[in-house]
Amino acid sequence: MIARFWPMFRKEFIQMRRDRLTLGIMIGIPVVQLLLFGFAIQTDVRNLPTVVVDESRTPQSRDLIAAFVNTGNFRIVAHVDDRSALDRAIDRGDAQAGIIVPYDYPRALARGPSATIQVIVDASDPLASQSAISAASAVAQVRNLELLRRGAGATTARVEARVRPRYNPGLRSPNYIVPGLVGVILTITMVLITAMAIVRERERGTLEQLIVTPITKTELMLGKIAPYVGVGLIQMTAVLVLGRVVFDVPLTGNVLLLYAIALIFVVASLSLGLLISTLVRTQQQAMQVSFFFVLPNILLSGFMFPRQAMPVVFQWIGALLPLTHFLKVLRGILLKGVGVDALWREVVVLLAFSVGLIVLAVRRFHKTLD
Repeated sequence: MIARFWPMFRKEFIQMRRDRLTLGIMIGIPVVQLLLFGFAIQTDVRNLPTVVVDESRTPQSRDLIAAFVNTGNFRIVAHVDDRSALDRAIDRGDAQAGIIVPYDYPRALARGPSATIQVIVDASDPLASQSAISAASAVAQVRNLELLRRGAGATTARVEARVRPRYNPGLRSPNYIVPGLVGVILTITMVLITAMAIVRERERGTLEQLIVTPITKTELMLGKIAPYVGVGLIQMTAVLVLGRVVFDVPLTGNVLLLYAIALIFVVASLSLGLLISTLVRTQQQAMQVSFFFVLPNILLSGFMFPRQAMPVVFQWIGALLPLTHFLKVLRGILLKGVGVDALWREVVVLLAFSVGLIVLAVRRFHKTLD
């Protein structure tokens, strides 16, 4: 048996050595993913972008705001003049928390019975919002202990932090997960389908028939992705309907706007799959490269873990993924009910991804068999 086994073993080893791309993927993917996700995936959410409305503008209010910053959970990104500006910043996703210090805060501290501040939290991400809510309550408790320690407990009011979770006041996980699943499912299926498009034609021998036709490379690529655009929108409809019926996920915003932006995202995902298809030689390689791309999408886009908890370098890597921007669109429209005025940057980025990936795929494809 060994005499028959050894030649077969040697033959497979030689074949593996010749297929350098597959061998490199098999060895490189575990190493890259371990380093990438080991550093990037953290559940301790800190440095939430925060907008401040300081109506008091006094030393007492500045001292209070500094106490929020010192917790490490809040990172002040802007000071605005009124609450409407704060609301716009949270709607756009520029901030995930807001601190409002009323104009009579120092007088309330002196006269009592309580000095109230308001903390607004974007609760569309329950994990991040829970950290912010806990930190806000802790700041109020620490301030009260300091007042007592100074010996002013009999004459000075206590600080009361009133936290207002927005968009998902019940902190329900389905409201956060289900919209994200729309983007994840579209990414997985669309990329995998078209990643094998060209190599499947090559392996079946039908690529020769396409080569001799007068169709241009651009027309061929667009023809490859066009039938699957409708499939992607049908998948999205199924997930949204089930999410609404089964999990009671709200549909707050303009659904037509969501479908229009989803169309751009579907084209970007399909184009990425086509680009992968032009880089590999076999369907097995196409599957491996696709999964190598899909896993960072799931973990670095903000679908499972808040991006604010990741190191800055991995936040930049996540910004290079189309899914990161589409998740902002999904949660912005479904949970916040915002429109194009708050999402135009994500739309521009997704359009750039779509056009850029199509151009790259066309340039990489050659109407030859070698």
